[in-house]
This record gives sequence, C-alpha cells and structure tokens, in this order.
Amino acid sequence: MNETIACAICSEACCTLDIDGESQERLVRMFKALGSPVRFEIMKFLVTHPGCITGDIVEYLPVAQATVSQHLKVLREAGWVAGTTDGPARCYCPDSENIAWFREIVGEIL
Repeated sequence: MNETIACAICSEACCTLDIDGESQERLVRMFKALGSPVRFEIMKFLVTHPGCITGDIVEYLPVAQATVSQHLKVLREAGWVAGTTDGPARCYCPDSENIAWFREIVGEIL
C-alpha cells in the first residue's frame, strides 16, 4: 500500500517536471558537469572572461593544463561551453543556447 504521509513543512506540490528521455539525460549531464569544484570555477571564469583560451584558465586556476583541458572537454560535452579553434589555440565561451535551455528547465522546477 502506497500512502502519502503528510509532512509539517511540506505543502502541496509546487510544480511539475515533465521531462524524460533525451532531455532528462541532457539535464542530468549538465548538472553533473557542474558538480566538480574545478569545472564550476572554470564556468565562473568563462562567464566573466568569454573568449579566453585554455592558457588563460590555467593561469587563473592552480591546476595543470592537461587537467583544465579534461575539464573543458566535460563542460563542452555537457553543453556548458563552446570552443572554436584559432590556429594552435582553442577559444572558449559559455554556450548561451544550452545555458538558456538549462535555465528554462530549471525555472520550471523552482
């Protein structure tokens, strides 16, 4: 028997989260990517320094270039950042389209 137990601090449902399949996987990937303190710091840096290269991030964070590159790869694959190659350098910025999608979905929850 599945009975709902009333909780003194909980009220009725505030919202719904009608998401599944590919969209749910996308949302989970984005949340997971921000779960790393280093990746979160990279995002904080990119928000205020769009168009920077990997070396700029390495100078900002106390981690090796290989580590920054790996974290940028995770952020790219999750949809948080976009990168363009300019010769030997790769320029990064927040992916505004994916971030707008994330904000819209999260806004439905809150």
